[in-house]
Amino acid sequence: MLFEVWAPKAEERVSLWLEGVELPMERRSGGLEGWWNVQAGAAAGARYGFSLDGGPVLPDPRSRRQPDGPDGPSAVVDQDSHIWRAAWAGRPLTGDSVLYELHIGTWTRAGTLDAAAEHLGELAELGITHVELMPLCPFPGVHGWGYEGVSLWAVHEPYGGPEALKRFVDTAHGHGLGVVLDVVHNHLGPSGNHLPAFGPYFTDAHHTPWGAAVNLDAPGSDEVRAYLLGSALAWLRDYRIDGLRLDAIHALADSRALTFLEELSAAVDELSAELGRPLFLIAESDLCDPRTTRPREEGGLGLHAQWNDDFHHALHTALTGESHGYYADFARAPLAALAKTLTRCFFHDGVYSTFRGRTHGRPVDVVRTPAHRFLGYAQTHDQIGNRALGDRLSATLAPGLLACAATLVLTGPFIPMLFMGEEWGARTPWQFFTDHTDPDLARAVREGRRREFAAHGWAAEEIPDPQDPATRERSCLDRAERARPEHARLLAWHRELIALRREQPDLADPDLAAVRTAYDEQARWLAFRRGDLRIAVNLAGAPAEIPLGGARAGATDGGGKGGARILAAWDPVEPPGADGVLRLPPQSCAVVAET
Repeated sequence: MLFEVWAPKAEERVSLWLEGVELPMERRSGGLEGWWNVQAGAAAGARYGFSLDGGPVLPDPRSRRQPDGPDGPSAVVDQDSHIWRAAWAGRPLTGDSVLYELHIGTWTRAGTLDAAAEHLGELAELGITHVELMPLCPFPGVHGWGYEGVSLWAVHEPYGGPEALKRFVDTAHGHGLGVVLDVVHNHLGPSGNHLPAFGPYFTDAHHTPWGAAVNLDAPGSDEVRAYLLGSALAWLRDYRIDGLRLDAIHALADSRALTFLEELSAAVDELSAELGRPLFLIAESDLCDPRTTRPREEGGLGLHAQWNDDFHHALHTALTGESHGYYADFARAPLAALAKTLTRCFFHDGVYSTFRGRTHGRPVDVVRTPAHRFLGYAQTHDQIGNRALGDRLSATLAPGLLACAATLVLTGPFIPMLFMGEEWGARTPWQFFTDHTDPDLARAVREGRRREFAAHGWAAEEIPDPQDPATRERSCLDRAERARPEHARLLAWHRELIALRREQPDLADPDLAAVRTAYDEQARWLAFRRGDLRIAVNLAGAPAEIPLGGARAGATDGGGKGGARILAAWDPVEPPGADGVLRLPPQSCAVVAET
């Protein structure tokens, strides 16, 4: 087989060390500067690495497997040896898609891909269409979130390695579930990252929170882009992943005329055509820029969807009343902010942001932009785990408000996404945890997190120690909760709403311009129209009278037809009478159909 490596920093020689034997490599000619290669016989599982100018043996930057972690030797993987069982034509993102974000290390207490695969039937039965996995690339230690991964072509060995991922994807596809993988291109972990020894993978031309930026536009960036592109396509091709979630694309410093993200979206579309199945990219971005998902031929980046944090922030503020940090922009009139995001996607569409101290964002063309370009959610790993105690909404909100949150997410115009355990109101926290093997790094992370929250009034001893194994243990789901009445009721509500989304074409309608809202900031109710359906939530501790037939109290709702029936309700409720008024109990919600 051919072993090759891009190592322009090697001055005189590069050697392949294969099963303890040194083999000199040759410079590749033909304009491919910095490449070295050699042919050698090797079976699957053979250990190898590269030595530059007689230095230490380093793992392959394109390693498909790191059996002993990021600092150990690489291992040969035969990508064609896996026998796929499930026939799979793919599953695109559409109006009736429902995503479910999960972390392999805490989805089960075992924390492996094989253990996680045993529970995929639960998600299919719930009505989920796609499982979104948090990052799987190797990182030092056993447990962590995965956002400090290195070896961007490999699978974290404690999770089960590459074969376990293939078994997981095969099982998911057998249940009819698409698989989305979260990938991190904006930085690599500080520990176990050997790329700088090989070439200019990073550049000081841009400053990032993690130090030197990934090199997307400085000398040598052609090969760095090829490295990232190859990694992304390998997940989709070799592991049959259906889509990628791109972490924090706003942190990709890239000044080239043809951006890396445009190259990536074009390459994914080409691979999709080649494989004959739909593939997609979902961006995380805080730019509030509709060009992220605008087609490339119209001057956009061509990504297929993006997370909508503005919707989350408005919803979170309306539910909790929190007003610190970035929630301050939404807290002045949370229901107005929520209504705006339901109809125009971004709250920050060129308006002033007090949090940023400047105007922010750009309007979405809701006439031309389909709703499934955006994902809507009440909770994510970020919005839970980056809190001081990793507390979920269920830690402080009554069941009725959790039901209202589910209703707004699952009947709203955007593709819904749930975070693992949200469907039953899990009481387990999801905290920030690490397993750094470098004691200095471990101490720096622990002390840095305590300093960060001390600035917001928390005592140091209140902040969970990320390195304490108990922090990860607390974050593992407790599935026994689902059988308890309070949790079982919320789980049934999620199941009912997801089924309704699948059965009612109006709930999958991509027409954002057709969504109409009404709300009363003081009475704390909001309603919106989707086709012949009216969705109403009462967030107040008192009953609410909600006019669904055209009356308004802060925004607009189109006129109603005569007659209505209740399709779903958290508490027993009568349909609106001749006056068109829906009378909702406190902290309750309903879906109403015109007849």
